[in-house]
Amino acid sequence: MKLHGYFRSSASYRVRIALNLKGLSAEHLSYHLRKGEQRAPAYLALNPQGLVPTVQGDGGIVLTQSLAIIEWLDETHPAPPLLPKDPLRRAQVRAFAQAIACDVHPVQNLKVLARLRELGLAEEKVTDWAAWVNRDGLSACEKIIAGEAGPFCFGDAPTIADLCLVPQLANARRFGVDVAAFPRLLKAEAAAKELKAFADAAPERQSDAE
Repeated sequence: MKLHGYFRSSASYRVRIALNLKGLSAEHLSYHLRKGEQRAPAYLALNPQGLVPTVQGDGGIVLTQSLAIIEWLDETHPAPPLLPKDPLRRAQVRAFAQAIACDVHPVQNLKVLARLRELGLAEEKVTDWAAWVNRDGLSACEKIIAGEAGPFCFGDAPTIADLCLVPQLANARRFGVDVAAFPRLLKAEAAAKELKAFADAAPERQSDAE
Protein backbone atom coordinates (compact mmCIF):
# COMPACT_ATOMS: atom_id res chain seq x y z
CA MET A 1 0.00 0.00 0.00
CA LYS A 2 1.13 3.56 -0.74
CA LEU A 3 -0.06 6.67 1.09
CA HIS A 4 0.42 9.90 -0.79
CA GLY A 5 0.26 12.73 1.72
CA TYR A 6 2.00 15.54 3.58
CA PHE A 7 3.08 15.67 7.20
CA ARG A 8 0.95 18.71 8.06
CA SER A 9 -2.14 17.68 6.11
CA SER A 10 -4.83 16.91 8.67
CA ALA A 11 -6.62 14.65 6.18
CA SER A 12 -3.42 12.63 5.72
CA TYR A 13 -2.99 12.63 9.51
CA ARG A 14 -6.39 10.94 9.88
CA VAL A 15 -5.41 8.16 7.51
CA ARG A 16 -2.04 7.65 9.21
CA ILE A 17 -3.86 7.13 12.52
CA ALA A 18 -6.23 4.62 10.93
CA LEU A 19 -3.37 2.65 9.40
CA ASN A 20 -1.58 2.57 12.74
CA LEU A 21 -4.68 1.45 14.65
CA LYS A 22 -5.19 -1.35 12.12
CA GLY A 23 -1.54 -2.37 12.30
CA LEU A 24 -1.08 -1.76 8.58
CA SER A 25 2.08 -0.54 6.92
CA ALA A 26 2.27 1.76 3.91
CA GLU A 27 4.94 3.46 1.88
CA HIS A 28 4.60 7.18 2.60
CA LEU A 29 5.08 9.48 -0.40
CA SER A 30 5.23 13.19 0.43
CA TYR A 31 4.00 16.15 -1.62
CA HIS A 32 4.97 19.57 -0.33
CA LEU A 33 1.66 21.41 -0.50
CA ARG A 34 3.13 24.89 -0.09
CA LYS A 35 5.41 24.25 -3.06
CA GLY A 36 2.52 22.99 -5.18
CA GLU A 37 3.92 19.50 -5.67
CA GLN A 38 0.37 18.12 -5.52
CA ARG A 39 -0.33 19.90 -8.82
CA ALA A 40 2.33 17.95 -10.73
CA PRO A 41 0.87 16.16 -13.80
CA ALA A 42 1.87 12.72 -12.52
CA TYR A 43 -0.01 13.23 -9.26
CA LEU A 44 -3.03 14.82 -10.96
CA ALA A 45 -3.27 11.69 -13.10
CA LEU A 46 -3.64 9.78 -9.85
CA ASN A 47 -5.87 12.27 -8.03
CA PRO A 48 -7.51 14.84 -10.36
CA GLN A 49 -8.43 17.04 -7.39
CA GLY A 50 -4.78 17.61 -6.60
CA LEU A 51 -5.41 16.96 -2.92
CA VAL A 52 -3.94 14.60 -0.35
CA PRO A 53 -4.29 11.92 0.80
CA THR A 54 -4.46 9.32 -1.93
CA VAL A 55 -4.05 5.62 -1.24
CA GLN A 56 -2.90 3.05 -3.77
CA GLY A 57 -3.56 -0.58 -2.96
CA ASP A 58 -3.17 -4.00 -4.48
CA GLY A 59 -4.53 -4.56 -7.95
CA GLY A 60 -4.09 -0.94 -8.96
CA ILE A 61 -6.86 0.47 -6.77
CA VAL A 62 -6.76 4.19 -6.08
CA LEU A 63 -8.77 5.82 -3.33
CA THR A 64 -9.12 9.51 -2.44
CA GLN A 65 -10.87 11.43 0.35
CA SER A 66 -9.79 10.58 3.87
CA LEU A 67 -13.15 9.45 5.24
CA ALA A 68 -13.74 7.13 2.30
CA ILE A 69 -10.25 5.68 2.75
CA ILE A 70 -10.76 5.18 6.48
CA GLU A 71 -14.10 3.45 6.01
CA TRP A 72 -12.56 1.20 3.35
CA LEU A 73 -9.77 0.30 5.77
CA ASP A 74 -12.38 -0.37 8.46
CA GLU A 75 -14.41 -2.66 6.22
CA THR A 76 -11.42 -4.58 4.86
CA HIS A 77 -9.57 -4.78 8.20
CA PRO A 78 -12.36 -4.76 10.79
CA ALA A 79 -10.25 -5.00 13.95
CA PRO A 80 -10.25 -2.76 15.84
CA PRO A 81 -13.53 -1.25 14.61
CA LEU A 82 -13.65 2.49 13.98
CA LEU A 83 -17.43 2.65 13.77
CA PRO A 84 -19.97 1.29 16.28
CA LYS A 85 -22.16 -1.68 15.33
CA ASP A 86 -25.37 0.04 16.40
CA PRO A 87 -26.82 1.95 13.41
CA LEU A 88 -27.79 5.01 15.46
CA ARG A 89 -24.41 5.28 17.17
CA ARG A 90 -22.69 4.74 13.83
CA ALA A 91 -24.66 7.63 12.34
CA GLN A 92 -23.79 9.85 15.31
CA VAL A 93 -20.08 9.10 14.95
CA ARG A 94 -20.21 9.79 11.22
CA ALA A 95 -22.07 13.06 11.80
CA PHE A 96 -19.37 14.27 14.20
CA ALA A 97 -16.58 13.24 11.84
CA GLN A 98 -18.28 14.92 8.89
CA ALA A 99 -18.85 18.12 10.88
CA ILE A 100 -15.07 18.41 11.01
CA ALA A 101 -14.03 16.85 7.71
CA CYS A 102 -16.76 18.44 5.58
CA ASP A 103 -17.63 21.73 7.29
CA VAL A 104 -14.60 22.90 9.30
CA HIS A 105 -11.46 21.59 7.66
CA PRO A 106 -12.18 22.41 3.98
CA VAL A 107 -12.80 26.13 4.52
CA GLN A 108 -9.57 26.69 6.45
CA ASN A 109 -7.24 24.53 4.40
CA LEU A 110 -4.26 25.74 2.40
CA LYS A 111 -6.11 26.02 -0.91
CA VAL A 112 -8.85 28.25 0.52
CA LEU A 113 -6.43 30.43 2.48
CA ALA A 114 -4.29 30.90 -0.63
CA ARG A 115 -7.37 32.04 -2.54
CA LEU A 116 -8.20 34.58 0.17
CA ARG A 117 -4.70 36.02 -0.22
CA GLU A 118 -5.16 36.16 -3.99
CA LEU A 119 -8.34 38.16 -3.44
CA GLY A 120 -6.37 40.76 -1.53
CA LEU A 121 -7.01 39.92 2.11
CA ALA A 122 -4.21 40.91 4.45
CA GLU A 123 -2.38 38.05 6.14
CA GLU A 124 -3.89 38.99 9.50
CA LYS A 125 -7.39 38.70 8.05
CA VAL A 126 -6.59 35.33 6.49
CA THR A 127 -5.40 34.01 9.86
CA ASP A 128 -8.45 35.50 11.58
CA TRP A 129 -10.68 33.66 9.11
CA ALA A 130 -8.99 30.31 9.77
CA ALA A 131 -9.18 30.86 13.53
CA TRP A 132 -12.88 31.78 13.35
CA VAL A 133 -13.69 28.69 11.30
CA ASN A 134 -11.96 26.48 13.85
CA ARG A 135 -13.56 28.15 16.88
CA ASP A 136 -17.03 28.02 15.37
CA GLY A 137 -16.79 24.38 14.30
CA LEU A 138 -15.11 23.08 17.44
CA SER A 139 -17.62 24.91 19.60
CA ALA A 140 -20.41 22.94 17.92
CA CYS A 141 -18.45 19.70 18.27
CA GLU A 142 -17.97 20.39 21.99
CA LYS A 143 -21.74 20.58 22.39
CA ILE A 144 -22.37 17.47 20.29
CA ILE A 145 -20.40 15.20 22.64
CA ALA A 146 -20.96 17.13 25.88
CA GLY A 147 -23.13 14.32 27.24
CA GLU A 148 -20.80 11.49 26.18
CA ALA A 149 -18.99 9.86 29.10
CA GLY A 150 -15.91 9.10 27.05
CA PRO A 151 -13.03 9.17 27.51
CA PHE A 152 -12.99 9.22 23.69
CA CYS A 153 -15.54 11.14 21.65
CA PHE A 154 -18.00 8.24 21.70
CA GLY A 155 -17.19 5.70 24.36
CA ASP A 156 -14.16 3.84 25.63
CA ALA A 157 -12.42 3.27 22.29
CA PRO A 158 -11.40 5.59 19.44
CA THR A 159 -13.65 5.94 16.44
CA ILE A 160 -13.48 7.84 13.19
CA ALA A 161 -14.65 10.85 15.22
CA ASP A 162 -11.39 10.88 17.20
CA LEU A 163 -9.39 10.43 13.99
CA CYS A 164 -10.89 13.70 12.76
CA LEU A 165 -10.79 15.57 16.06
CA VAL A 166 -7.11 15.22 16.95
CA PRO A 167 -5.77 16.69 13.68
CA GLN A 168 -8.34 19.49 13.78
CA LEU A 169 -7.29 20.55 17.27
CA ALA A 170 -3.74 20.72 15.97
CA ASN A 171 -4.94 23.02 13.20
CA ALA A 172 -6.80 25.19 15.69
CA ARG A 173 -3.70 25.65 17.81
CA ARG A 174 -1.64 26.55 14.75
CA PHE A 175 -4.05 29.40 14.07
CA GLY A 176 -3.93 30.65 17.65
CA VAL A 177 -7.28 29.33 18.88
CA ASP A 178 -7.62 28.99 22.67
CA VAL A 179 -8.70 25.35 22.79
CA ALA A 180 -9.08 25.48 26.57
CA ALA A 181 -12.65 26.53 25.76
CA PHE A 182 -13.36 22.92 24.69
CA PRO A 183 -12.77 20.71 27.77
CA ARG A 184 -14.76 17.73 26.45
CA LEU A 185 -12.82 17.74 23.18
CA LEU A 186 -9.55 17.99 25.10
CA LYS A 187 -10.56 14.99 27.20
CA ALA A 188 -10.99 12.93 24.04
CA GLU A 189 -7.74 14.23 22.61
CA ALA A 190 -5.83 13.33 25.77
CA ALA A 191 -7.18 9.77 25.68
CA ALA A 192 -6.24 9.44 22.02
CA LYS A 193 -2.73 10.77 22.49
CA GLU A 194 -2.02 8.09 25.07
CA LEU A 195 -2.24 5.55 22.24
CA LYS A 196 0.88 4.81 20.21
CA ALA A 197 -1.14 4.77 17.00
CA PHE A 198 -2.00 8.44 17.44
CA ALA A 199 1.42 9.47 18.73
CA ASP A 200 3.26 7.86 15.83
CA ALA A 201 0.95 9.56 13.32
CA ALA A 202 1.66 13.07 14.65
CA PRO A 203 3.00 15.52 12.06
CA GLU A 204 6.24 16.18 13.91
CA ARG A 205 7.09 12.47 13.78
CA GLN A 206 6.86 12.16 10.00
CA SER A 207 9.92 11.85 7.80
CA ASP A 208 8.95 14.97 5.81
CA ALA A 209 8.34 17.14 8.89
CA GLU A 210 9.85 20.62 8.83
